[in-house]
Amino acid sequence: MPQIQQVIKRTGAVVPFNQERITNAIYRAAVAVGGRDRALAERLANEVVAQLERETPPDEIPTVEGIQDIVERVLIKNGYASTAKAYILYRDERARRRQERAHREAQVQQNIPWRKIYEVLNWAIDHRVSTVQQLNARIERGEFAEIVREADRAYNEDVTCAAEMIRERRGEIRIAIVAGPSSSGKTTTTIKLSHLLTSMGLQLVPLTVDDYFYDLENHPKDEFGDYDYETPQALDLALINEHLQQLIAGEQVLLPHYDFKTGRRTLEQTPLRIGPNDIILIDSLHGLHKPMLEGVSPDSLFKLYIEPLLQMRGPNGEYVRWTDLRLMRRMERDATHRAYDPQRTLEHWHYVRSSEMRNIVPYVNTCDYVVNSGLPYELPVMGARLGEQFRRWEELYRDDPLRLDAYTRARRISTLLEAVVPVEDESAIPPDSLLREFIGGSSYTY
Repeated sequence: MPQIQQVIKRTGAVVPFNQERITNAIYRAAVAVGGRDRALAERLANEVVAQLERETPPDEIPTVEGIQDIVERVLIKNGYASTAKAYILYRDERARRRQERAHREAQVQQNIPWRKIYEVLNWAIDHRVSTVQQLNARIERGEFAEIVREADRAYNEDVTCAAEMIRERRGEIRIAIVAGPSSSGKTTTTIKLSHLLTSMGLQLVPLTVDDYFYDLENHPKDEFGDYDYETPQALDLALINEHLQQLIAGEQVLLPHYDFKTGRRTLEQTPLRIGPNDIILIDSLHGLHKPMLEGVSPDSLFKLYIEPLLQMRGPNGEYVRWTDLRLMRRMERDATHRAYDPQRTLEHWHYVRSSEMRNIVPYVNTCDYVVNSGLPYELPVMGARLGEQFRRWEELYRDDPLRLDAYTRARRISTLLEAVVPVEDESAIPPDSLLREFIGGSSYTY
């Protein structure tokens, strides 16, 4: 007898669990894209139920929404992207009717990370960039510039949607935060968001959280002796929280200043007071970290999370990893703007990633909106810029047990970039592109 006996519907009603409904839903989605393998739908439904039983505590009853989320994940994991798309569209059609009754609540529900991933996958399928093979085919047909335009349009529409959500809560929101892991595109997104909100008539006051770093000598180091700027504990969280509360209350604060050249902070440097209708705009790696905002009313916050949620299968059939995209971006940015050896970036990345998993990822589901900064066209650009180096690093670290993480990443990215048609002519990438934040040539000042 299956472990799951009941399920909670959206109305709150508890009804008997029926696995056949899962099979029917999967089969219906498969038929929509030309598939008619009922036995396969049953096997996938069995996998859904097995995963549902693993994830559901014995004393809890699963919800319809939770089961549907698992169905989508199982379809994608097994490589049935088109079927997943049809299933997603079916859910979206049903959701639109509910949105008419609860527009704002539905908006928030749709913007949880898994929901966003499926939207990005849907876009990738429609634009024929859901696999490296599709991307290469379009590049070889001379469509690189078109891919750039399509991807930039999608990203800009995402940022515009976030700006409109903030405008709808004008007078309520006092702090807007752009958060996300390293090299996700926070700075460009913050600039674009600022321009949009200003054009909508909102008054913004930027707050630089980097000025709240403790002195460098007080930062923790990793096992290789590198200072860790990635941990929230490198920031004076208590002072940030105190200043935010005082600013919202209409009080004046004296902002600190951090000198990256000397690694030292000077307190009480710059006076700041905000008006009753001003919005504080913060770009921070740890903008979702709870202690930073402790004591600030949740109703006065708008939290945006940004991540390159690229949905593209690589040469091995696995999805391109977002952390690999961000690693390559950071290498290019550090080399271009900070004269930092990209090899050191690779060697340090395990520490960056470890901090993200502890201090950023657990808070993602607390955000109000998710922006996708993944750009399909960045892979051919990075292939031309970094492909040879990753091949060299793969060989360099192959037999070094102390650099196993660097070797694993180098080998994976080298394999990926070798499979992508490289593009050296970057003239099709506009100066306001998010990618320009990392490769240079941006019209924005960073």
